Formats: sequence, structure tokens, C-alpha cells
Amino acid sequence: MTLSAGVARSGIHGAGRLRRHDDGRARLRLAALAIAMVGAMVGAILTAPANGRVAAPPRVYGLAVPGAPTDLTALDAATSAVGVAPGQVAFYTAWAYGGDFPASAAAAIAGRGAVPELVWEPWDPSAGTNQPAYSLATIAAGTYDGYLARWAREIKTYGAPVVIRFAHEMNTDWYPWSESANGNRPGAYVAAWRHVVGLFSAAKVKNVSWEWAPNVPQGGSVPLAQVYPGDGYVQRVALDGYNWGTSQSWSSWQSFADVFGSGVAQLVKLSSRPIYVAETASAEAGGSKAAWISDMWTWLSRHPEVRGVTWFDVNKETDWRIDSTEASLTAFRAGLSGFLTG
Repeated sequence: MTLSAGVARSGIHGAGRLRRHDDGRARLRLAALAIAMVGAMVGAILTAPANGRVAAPPRVYGLAVPGAPTDLTALDAATSAVGVAPGQVAFYTAWAYGGDFPASAAAAIAGRGAVPELVWEPWDPSAGTNQPAYSLATIAAGTYDGYLARWAREIKTYGAPVVIRFAHEMNTDWYPWSESANGNRPGAYVAAWRHVVGLFSAAKVKNVSWEWAPNVPQGGSVPLAQVYPGDGYVQRVALDGYNWGTSQSWSSWQSFADVFGSGVAQLVKLSSRPIYVAETASAEAGGSKAAWISDMWTWLSRHPEVRGVTWFDVNKETDWRIDSTEASLTAFRAGLSGFLTG
């Protein structure tokens, strides 16, 4: 899911009024635990071998919030409400914006105990899906190598850990980098991914963890195996998926297991890499969001292969925020500590 224009996506409004809760000492203990876990997690990711099942890193939870990476007001408010600092913070950047890697903003995220996750999107968000300038073949052919090489240098100079989720949800048809859109052909996504990662490897960038994140498989989507670059080019595999409830004319209520169960099972067979939920959230319309969140934690406790989950904490197509109701926030807080220690 894409936020609004700009490196910081600052066109999205903040998360609104978030509530402060008591039991501050418990919050501090959990926050310290989360920060320690993310340090261990990053070490495991960046030293993972190219082949073979890797040791499971500590679990981590992340947030995607409006304003990040330059405005962390919403992040601080959400952290206060949840009571635990996230271990990673996602922000979205389109190639069309150019510019430099936001090192100072990334450092501010790291200063809050989180790893910055760059969701790197090769497109112009204002121009729709059909953008030949951003076809996968064009990327693989080297058209953007100058831009890529510059960011590789800048991220290397930054030095601290960064997760890059490049060209996500590629198994769909709604982005120019989708393999079934924009004139792209089978095999083109893998070629583009390997080209981008290869440039960073040639520049000896050691502080990046590459996260491959398709949308949850659904009818008509490209098979995951067709767009997987291989364990030698990926440190983390992930899925994006949402319970839209009845918020849209085409949607219906789905449990967390309905959304992710089949896709996670496919990832286990496809890759030896740690598995993450890269984006998720639930609508309120059509059921109990609080119960959905409780069921999410229960499902995750039964699936230790999933090592992290990032919540899309934005009021966008519908109110995805953790605190859209007091009950939803309570359910999130209740299950989080068990997830992090599981």
C-alpha cells in the first residue's frame, strides 16, 4: 500500500489523538526489550548465509506512520499509546522524486530504537500503472543505475542497518513494476531485482537487508515462485495483506488466518529466509476489529516461522490505525508483549 507523495509522505494526516496509559514502568521494560531484540535481529539478518535455513531472529513489530521519515510526531504518539517502541519504521519513497537517501531522518528513527525500512518504489505515483519509463526491463537494462549507485553510496556512508523493501506487491497488477502490468514479461521482475541488488553488492554495501514482499496470493495473482529472486538475493521474505471488512463495495470480512495463512505456507516452501508480515491492518466495518487483532496475535503465536509484523497505522482508505477504537488499542497492547517474547 502506498502513502501520499513525497519522500516523507507528509501529505498524509497524522494519527490524530492517541491516548496515554498508565503503568509506565511496564512500558519502559517492554520498550527496552524491543530495542534489544531488534539489535539481535539485524545482526542475524545481515550475516545470514546465501543458502540454507537460517536461525530464527528475535521477533519484531514495526509501524508505518504518516510523516515518516522526516516528521516522527505520529510515530511518537503511537509509541506512547501502544507502550512499546517499534523495532522498525517503514517509509515510502518513489524513484521519480529523486533526491538523496534521507540519512538524518533515518538516524532519527534509529535514535528511537528502530531500524528504518525503505519501501522503494520505481514509479511516479501521479502517473498511474502504465509507465513504460519504469518498466522492469528498463530497470534491468541500467537506465536508473546512476540514481541507484548514488543511493548505494549514501546508504553505505550512513552505515547503520537499513531494510529495503524494493518494488513490493509485484505479483499484482496495480503497480508499474507488477509483472502482469505495464508491458512487463515473465522473468522481468527477477532480472530487475537482481540488477538492483547487484549494484549494491558491487558497491560493497553491507548494512542493507533486502526484503521481498509480494501481496498475499489471491485469484489471478502471479505465482510467487515466478517472481522470487532466490535466497542469494534476499535476506527476508514477507507478505502484505489487509482485512478490508465491508469498507469497500468489493470486500468482505476476513480473519488474519484467511488473509495470510495460505501465503505463509507458500513462503515456507519457497525460501529458507525469515518470514515477516510487511504490511497489515484491519478495517472496523463488518466485524470486530479488536477481536481480529486478538486473533492475529493468537495465530502468530502458533506460527513461530513469522518473525515480524508491521502495522499500517494510517487513516487512509479506511481507518487502519491501531487506536481507531479504544477496544482495538487494548487488544493490540494485550497481545504484543507475548508476540515479542514468543
